[in-house]
Amino acid sequence: MRKTRVLMAKVGCDIHERGALTLVTSLRDTGMEVIYTGRYQTPEAVAHIALTEDVDVIALSDHTGSLPIIAQDVLNELGKLDAAYIPIIAGGLLTPDDVRALEDMGVTGNFGPGTPMDVIIAHINTLVEP
Repeated sequence: MRKTRVLMAKVGCDIHERGALTLVTSLRDTGMEVIYTGRYQTPEAVAHIALTEDVDVIALSDHTGSLPIIAQDVLNELGKLDAAYIPIIAGGLLTPDDVRALEDMGVTGNFGPGTPMDVIIAHINTLVEP
């Protein structure tokens, strides 16, 4: 059976990566394969990496309050590559308005600081179940 493949992406100038790195470790500890882009990525790069690495889920992390903008840009780039089928989850600094905007564009699992790892892992598992 193929392991779940997750792309952990940091787009833009956000330097706060503790949450992303914690999630990377937790996902790997559960047996998932995780590709971490590192900081300062572009939406185009994230879309290309997601496609070439054949990931099951893209996890976006941001603590600047820009997740709706970032997610929309990544979705646009995925669409250009006919890869809009790859689900996206988001985590970081999120307001209730951000969560609504993300959900309206199809981004699920919008997790704020302090979300238990088992909740995030369970959500990822629901996205990749056959």
